[in-house]
Amino acid sequence: MGTPHYAKEILETLINAEDMDVSLVLTQPDRPVGRKKVMTPPPVKVLAEEHGIDVLQQNRLSDEGIAEAIKAANPDFIIVAAFGQLLPKSILDIAPCINLHASLLPQYRGASPVQQSLLNGDEKTGVTSMLMEEGLDTGDILEKVEFIIPKEMRLHALMQQLTVDACELTLSTVRNFKTITPQKQDESQATLCKKIKKSDGEIDFGDAVVIYNKYRAFEGWPGIFAANGTKFDGMSLVEEETAHKAAEILAFEEESVIVGCSRGALKIETLQPASKKAMTAKAYCVGRGLKVGNSIV
Repeated sequence: MGTPHYAKEILETLINAEDMDVSLVLTQPDRPVGRKKVMTPPPVKVLAEEHGIDVLQQNRLSDEGIAEAIKAANPDFIIVAAFGQLLPKSILDIAPCINLHASLLPQYRGASPVQQSLLNGDEKTGVTSMLMEEGLDTGDILEKVEFIIPKEMRLHALMQQLTVDACELTLSTVRNFKTITPQKQDESQATLCKKIKKSDGEIDFGDAVVIYNKYRAFEGWPGIFAANGTKFDGMSLVEEETAHKAAEILAFEEESVIVGCSRGALKIETLQPASKKAMTAKAYCVGRGLKVGNSIV
């Protein structure tokens, strides 16, 4: 899912709920982080240990002893969030496994649903609680909560909103589980989203709307950049229809630059050439002697 805090917030909600008791937490192994490769525990592990909850960390759920340890905890429910692995049948059979998936299933099964809704310029997204089965996000739907996406909202703010919604939905689904009728997913509406690669962030100033949606979806990583590695930030959509020469400088606006696309135009506040510091768009252009009519890259 791209955010360990989604799972951490859901766990915290369950810990704080007076009618819930969390007996066991499973999460990924500690990973080396940063240049110094410092072994860092997942946020979920840190939180669980603060509350004295047993933690299991494994590379694969099929590893020996995992299903037995879950069974020994005798759970009423297994809550799954941003886990990134399919559950084997040995675990699915222990108790109802409820997944909190950050899209309106059956839309956007898979690894990057929040980014995908931004890439597609969707008007709404949401969170779905579903009963897990052996397929990828194919289980019966329990409950959904919808959110209308503001046009300027980017990934981090949207993820924050969906995390809040997912926490509320978790409590609702668990508390009302006995009275909820699971609904089959409509397979004809199902879409699958892929894991995002760094190369997805490359842009060629073709369609302004497509680029702006990439800018919203790829906040943080991989960001958006030209083929020569120049990164762009502080971007807004100026207009969507007019044809221009791709990457042509149309105008300067204070410290920003208006850049034409084959279709539409964008305003860019900052540029960062490969392995250099970020600078205002104006400073970038002045430093390279670029004027209206020139190409930004």
